[in-house]
Amino acid sequence: MKKLLIVLFVLLLLVGCSGEKGGDEGDKVFNVGVLQLIQHDALDKATEGFKDALKDKLGDKVVFDEQNASGDSANCAVIANQFVANDVDLIFANATPALQAASTATDTIPVVATSVTSFAAALNIDNWTGMTGTNVTGTSDLAVGALEKQAAQIVELLPDAKKVAIFYCSAEPNSVAQADEIEGYLDALGLEHQRFTFSDSNDIAQVAVNACEWADVVFVPTDNAVASYASEDQFSKPVIAGEEGICKRIGIATVSLSYYQIGYKAGEMAADILINGTDPATLPVVEESEMSKMYNPSIAAKFGIEIPSDYIAVE
Repeated sequence: MKKLLIVLFVLLLLVGCSGEKGGDEGDKVFNVGVLQLIQHDALDKATEGFKDALKDKLGDKVVFDEQNASGDSANCAVIANQFVANDVDLIFANATPALQAASTATDTIPVVATSVTSFAAALNIDNWTGMTGTNVTGTSDLAVGALEKQAAQIVELLPDAKKVAIFYCSAEPNSVAQADEIEGYLDALGLEHQRFTFSDSNDIAQVAVNACEWADVVFVPTDNAVASYASEDQFSKPVIAGEEGICKRIGIATVSLSYYQIGYKAGEMAADILINGTDPATLPVVEESEMSKMYNPSIAAKFGIEIPSDYIAVE
């Protein structure tokens, strides 16, 4: 009889523990660290989309710890390590240096990134298969075929242009990768091109002057330094931009995806990981295919460029 009572007592404990665990899981609030490289229009929209998606999926069961690295890679590392120390449930890394810092800081906490042009280049992955095979996944900010369309845009809008300055921050690996790729498209179009790069934002103005003195048109890829620090008055020649935010700031036109949408998609991926326990290593990085032709009305008018009717004005 005594043995039977002991067995019953143990079973009751197990049932009680099991029920308690289930309640904890149902009431769990997920802590998500948001690491954004710098504040500018495109990254802000991506973060907004990410948070909206998680709130749509989880309601009040998610808490965000938002941190901005002010454009400093060292700050990215400090923030990522603090997220790890705080044992967050997931890290959202917005932009390449943020992704690199997060992936260095942890190989166990899921990392979902966006505003990254090439995950393979950012993480030094050879033989890219579309998945990182690690705790990292996310969405790319380079729409499929965007660079080819942006090169063609130069001919469409500026048919007399012969020389293209490729202007970007040499410290951003994604910008370097885009410069490498677009050169092939410019060659195919018979356009002469030359790179004009800077590593310090304080040099943007002078390098822009040099680029504009040499070129008929300037191409700027998706580049965080340009998006944050460049200004319209620094460019005396028309700029074709790599994304909507840069176009709004200094460009005449772009072919661009929606940063809000790639952020939202990253948020949906994060929800899948948090709710369903999906392994980021098995989630392919998403490359968007939907994009729009956009133009900046005031800057296009300043250069006297007639914009076709199928373009959308940047807001």
